[in-house]
Amino acid sequence: MSTDLDTVFAALGDPTRRAILSLLLEDDMAVTDVAEPFDMSLAAISKHLTVLTRAGLISQEKRGRVKWCKLEPGALRDASVWMQGFGQFEPVNLDAFERFLASELPGGDPSSEG
Repeated sequence: MSTDLDTVFAALGDPTRRAILSLLLEDDMAVTDVAEPFDMSLAAISKHLTVLTRAGLISQEKRGRVKWCKLEPGALRDASVWMQGFGQFEPVNLDAFERFLASELPGGDPSSEG
C-alpha cells in the first residue's frame, strides 16, 4: 500500500496535475480539451496524464480517433483513509499560537496585533 500511496502523492504533488483532476471532476474530457486551459504543449500535458494514469487517478480510453480521460472515483480512497488518521488531532488555532509566541519570545508584546 505504501508504494501506491507514494505514487499517488507524487502525482498530486504537481499543481498542473491537481488542476487536471479538478477539470475531470466535471466530466470525461478529450486530451485536447484537457490541454486547452494550460500554457504548455500537448506533449507536456500527455506526460502529466501518464503520471496520473500510472497512479490510478485517471483512466484513458481511445474512442475513435480521440483519447478520453476519466477520473477514477475510488483512486483516492487509500490516500484519504491514510490522511484521516491525522484527523484525531485538534486543529491549531494560529492566532492563539501567534499570541503565545509573542508573549514568550524576548521583546514580544502579547497585546500587539500581528
